[in-house]
Amino acid sequence: MTETHYPGHCHCGAVGFDYATARAPEEWSVRACQCRFCRMHDALSTSDPAGRLAFAHAEPDQLQRYRFALKTADFLLCGRCGVYVGAMIDVGGASYGIINTHALDAAPPDMASVGAISYDDEDIDGRVSRRAQRWTPVVPA
Repeated sequence: MTETHYPGHCHCGAVGFDYATARAPEEWSVRACQCRFCRMHDALSTSDPAGRLAFAHAEPDQLQRYRFALKTADFLLCGRCGVYVGAMIDVGGASYGIINTHALDAAPPDMASVGAISYDDEDIDGRVSRRAQRWTPVVPA
């Protein structure tokens, strides 16, 4: 199956990504994390462990990284317009990430339905392991 590229950006275009996946949008795992950060940003995350993700920033000085709770991942936001575009984690020399589907330049109309999920019961090792298995490998832009 051929990969399709799904570019995305913050509102002002300073920070963004290119998400590449062979999965059809109706097969995506779209998650509404129930943590306070994700609820306040109305984030809907997706990832594909067989895909590729490149974070590319037109204005790198606008990239803001935020860590909270267990402090295992960097949540990427625009310093100018405040949009949350995705998150990434480094594990054993590799990087993995997720995107916020609300930051896609054009959200596919047939995107999978959203599932609410809570990760509150995870410890640090469990969280890092889950992300390394389920998040998308991050490649250089």
